Amino acid sequence: MGTPTTPRTPFSPRTAAEAIPPVWLVLVGIVSVQTGAGVAKNLFEVLPPSAVVWLRLLTAAVLLGLVVRPAWKAHTRGDWLVVVGYGVALAMMNFFIYQAFARIPLGIAVTIEYLGPLAIAVLGSRRRVDLLWAGLAGLGVVALGLESGSLDPWGILFAVLAAVSWAGYILLSAATGRRFDGASGLAIASVVGALLMAPAGIAEGGASLLDWRVLLFGLAVGVLSSVVPYTLELNALRRMPPRVFGVLMSLQPAAAALVGLILLGEMLTVWQWLAVGCVIAASAGSTRTSASSV
Repeated sequence: MGTPTTPRTPFSPRTAAEAIPPVWLVLVGIVSVQTGAGVAKNLFEVLPPSAVVWLRLLTAAVLLGLVVRPAWKAHTRGDWLVVVGYGVALAMMNFFIYQAFARIPLGIAVTIEYLGPLAIAVLGSRRRVDLLWAGLAGLGVVALGLESGSLDPWGILFAVLAAVSWAGYILLSAATGRRFDGASGLAIASVVGALLMAPAGIAEGGASLLDWRVLLFGLAVGVLSSVVPYTLELNALRRMPPRVFGVLMSLQPAAAALVGLILLGEMLTVWQWLAVGCVIAASAGSTRTSASSV
């Protein structure tokens, strides 16, 4: 608003991004998030999940802070309560899902976690058709239940807590977006999350955090899981209907399962793949029907 724009050259990064179809930007962002999760899980051999979470949040806080340069003044007490709550939800969502990654396959953890945003979509609707999508997601949960004996119960519990945290994150993200301009709310929330996770991350990481190779991998996790996908998704949303974006994002569980298979050698059973497919179909269906009813 009123800010002078810099003339774009044929080699401008913004021009290059706009030349790529928005669907591909979202797909690359999805692959980036799940690849970051795969790298993080490999890091668990030398760092506990809490330390990896802290490195991820710290990387996001520093990079977003440098790029966004959020305004720290001119906000009410209510604004700060909302953005701090947003930061807490961000930290808890990452902490719980990384604890789940350490115990159960990547694809299963993300499938369970995805029930959080799906629940928000279904519970916020009054249309009968959403009962169908809720039932389909429930079928996926039943399919996972048939395999529960082969899964760590703590891993399942942490994934459920991640789903609850993701639901809270979505609600607080919307509230933050109404109170803070652009990505400044996310940048501030990342700082809050990094500060919240610092005591556990530093205490449990210990001397390993002084290893430059470990720090490099932690930086990679932060870039792949936070900075790259957020940048691509933000660009894509400028040129893509939210309905299409929501349908594409429902591919997250499948992407996680494939990354788990390729990077980590995590094989899923037929029932587990059925569970992933049910949650994807439920999420995509709920997104499409909710958009068409508006």
